Amino acid sequence: MYFQRKLICVLNIIFVITLYCLAEETCDTMPTEIHVTKEEFDEMGRLIRSCSGEVNVNKCEGMCSSQVQPSVSTATGFTKECFCCRENFLRERLITLTHCYDPDGVRLTDEDRAIMEVRLREPDDCKCFKCGDFSR
Repeated sequence: MYFQRKLICVLNIIFVITLYCLAEETCDTMPTEIHVTKEEFDEMGRLIRSCSGEVNVNKCEGMCSSQVQPSVSTATGFTKECFCCRENFLRERLITLTHCYDPDGVRLTDEDRAIMEVRLREPDDCKCFKCGDFSR
């Protein structure tokens, strides 16, 4: 019985190490389309107009190598090292929303109010970071 538990433990360790070595990090920027809505209010807090549009932006997507291994020095009996795919650098872009409506839902057509420019930040570069590390 003791030998079987030892063997299972060793096999689990080999399995984890094999997965860790075989895992390929694929964290990268990927294009995606999102729906953006921006509302504009006057100084009294009343809605002036609402604009929206579909925008192509970058997102971070992919896999990062992580591992869990047995440990005699931790309370849980395992040491975890997790990595997540996140933005490494952001860039700011100016986008134009072309579907603008007044508070009654009537589409605006006058040049001044028919479009709205909005700034947004999107990932310009992505990479694997230690999970929970927000210090950067």
